[in-house]
Amino acid sequence: MKNRLRSTLVLIGLILLSGCSNDVSGTGTEAKPKKIILDYAYYSPVSLVLKDQGIAEKKFKGEDIGVEFVLSQGSNKALEFLSSKSVDFGSAAGAAALLAKEKGTPIQTVYISSKPEWTALMAKKGTINSVADLKGKRIAATVGTDPYIFLLRALKEAGLSSKDVEIVNLQHSDGALALQSGDVDAWAGLDPHMAKVELESDNQIFYRNPDFNSFSTLDVREEFAEKYPDYVEKVLEAYEEARQWAIAHPDKTAEILAKEASISLEVAKKELERNDFSEPIPSDEQKAIIIGSGEVLKENGLLKSSTDVEKLTDKLFNSKFAEKILK
Repeated sequence: MKNRLRSTLVLIGLILLSGCSNDVSGTGTEAKPKKIILDYAYYSPVSLVLKDQGIAEKKFKGEDIGVEFVLSQGSNKALEFLSSKSVDFGSAAGAAALLAKEKGTPIQTVYISSKPEWTALMAKKGTINSVADLKGKRIAATVGTDPYIFLLRALKEAGLSSKDVEIVNLQHSDGALALQSGDVDAWAGLDPHMAKVELESDNQIFYRNPDFNSFSTLDVREEFAEKYPDYVEKVLEAYEEARQWAIAHPDKTAEILAKEASISLEVAKKELERNDFSEPIPSDEQKAIIIGSGEVLKENGLLKSSTDVEKLTDKLFNSKFAEKILK
């Protein structure tokens, strides 16, 4: 009886120890994830380099952590993946991430992949020459993404609003096709589709404003960041290696983009020309642009009228991880 009791106690002790084996210093934070799921996107060249060069796989191979990649067709898809826990890290425009944050998606912006001019307004040559000409027109845009928000800001600047036009909600690639077929009068474009249309069709950019483009951000699920803070840093270290590689190898980066997005090398180079990879740490510069976009979203009823956009942006941004690895 005593031996049986002793064995039972030993077994209970082993179970308790095994239950604590993934804890770090008794904080409740698990030691490491079994797998890290990252997205990649044609509008985020750094994510394509990360995937193509196997940087994340090399970083986590020794720790027996799996790495999986999921394609995001737009910021809206990346944010849907984050919301549904289909990915741990997603690539999204800063303003789109703000909108998702207000709607309840628990994310933090932890890294800036690039400062792109990835969106502008396009129309067939000779048809529309200014934003004012859009009144009463059909415009393709992907709701909840930077091109959509860019369109709203451009309309406001011209004294118009979304009520003065008909916005046709199409995914980016479908919007490009709708413009070329004449199903819409204009399109709020996104690279690389925009660069392809610009170079390979009779459509042109009629309005551009780099300051209305919010930044290409990397966002993490808050739950992941809370459980695995060390691995947020390690993912950002991998992203930083990819960013530096992209800066050092622009021609090879263009080749990777062309291959992944099934576009010509000329189109890929055009997209890369519109990306600045020099500022990876979330900062006040990005905040100012995103706050401006947030105010327009509030005016159009996409954010609650009671939303404090500045406070919401502060809750979204978390620069501590990037600051630590870039010291």
